[in-house]
Order: sequence, then C-alpha cells, then structure tokens
Amino acid sequence: MQDLQSRLDGLRRPRLLVRAARHGADDYRRDACLPRLLGTPYPARHGAALLRLMELETALDHSRRGRAASYAAARHVELLAAIIGEARLRAAARELVA
Repeated sequence: MQDLQSRLDGLRRPRLLVRAARHGADDYRRDACLPRLLGTPYPARHGAALLRLMELETALDHSRRGRAASYAAARHVELLAAIIGEARLRAAARELVA
C-alpha cells in the first residue's frame, strides 16, 4: 500500500480540472468545505481527511472516465481543490513540527 504522499504525487488529472482546482484551493476553508464534501463532521487530522477526499475523488474520476450521466465537473473541481488545500495545510503543519 502506498503512503499518502506517494498517492498525492501520483495523482494525474486533466489540466483544466487541476487549474480550476488550484484557483479554488486558494479560498479553501477546512471548517466550511469538509463537512459539506464529506457529509460528516470532518476528521481532526489532515491525513484522514485527505484519504477520504481522495476516495471520493477517485470514484468521481471513474464516473468522468466512464462518461456517466451523473458526473458533475463542479463537484470534481471542489474535491480536487479540497485535496490541494488539505495537502497544503498538512505540509504547513509538518513544517511547524520540524
């Protein structure tokens, strides 16, 4: 099983999705975004939140690739923005500890 950083580094998505998500990540607020995206109170740890967000995003990416009628590009951008935002927060927290 890959560690979290390897999974993040290996994430490959279309440029347009990533570009839009990067813009969204600049406005990312954990307390507002995570409960809405996860549908539950968010985990205290960034790693746990990232894993759950990545599970949801992977399922959505399968829908995109399969051209499912239920695919929502806006939701995909939101999930990717949250992943980027959480990864940034995780990196910042690690720098504080080091």
